[in-house]
Amino acid sequence: MTKSGNRKMYFDTHALVRILEENGFTTQQSEVVVGVMVRTTNSNMDLIYNDMVTKVQQEIMLQRVFSQIASLKKDMIILEKSEFSLLLAENEKIKVELLQLKVELADVMNKVRFDNILDMNFEKSRVKEMKVEHDKRLLENRTEIMEMNAEQDRHLTQNNMKIDTEVAGLKTMLESHKLDSIKYLAGSVFTCLTVVLGFYRIWM
Repeated sequence: MTKSGNRKMYFDTHALVRILEENGFTTQQSEVVVGVMVRTTNSNMDLIYNDMVTKVQQEIMLQRVFSQIASLKKDMIILEKSEFSLLLAENEKIKVELLQLKVELADVMNKVRFDNILDMNFEKSRVKEMKVEHDKRLLENRTEIMEMNAEQDRHLTQNNMKIDTEVAGLKTMLESHKLDSIKYLAGSVFTCLTVVLGFYRIWM
């Protein structure tokens, strides 16, 4: 027997009635029991069929699921492309920023190198100037020392010459005094002799 379109009952109701009749049921009782079993079975099958789907419905649901998966996949591809585009744009932006930083760093390094070269050249020039000034002062001091030594030597020579002149004058004076003393002594001796001879003649 058929129930609800294509759904079928897969047991023989007539054979079940005969079995019941053979076991003491009347025909009417057997048909009532079989009817109750059929209704119970149909109710149970309705509950089962309500929880189940047909092959057509399953195919429709699969098509819907596949369509949703395809749409989701398409959205994911679009999102991935969009994210990839954003990542590429961000990467390009970072590359540009890194290039700018590299250029700025190179400029700063060149500036620092140039400043260091200028400072080194300035220090070299200052050291050279200090060396020249030091050599100049050293030469001036040496010249002054040589002039002072020459002046001292000149004064020493003059003093030696003056001393020699004074010594020679003193020697001359001593010789003169010696001659005067000799002359005085000689005069005194002659005078004494003259006096003695005078007294001698007087006494003779």
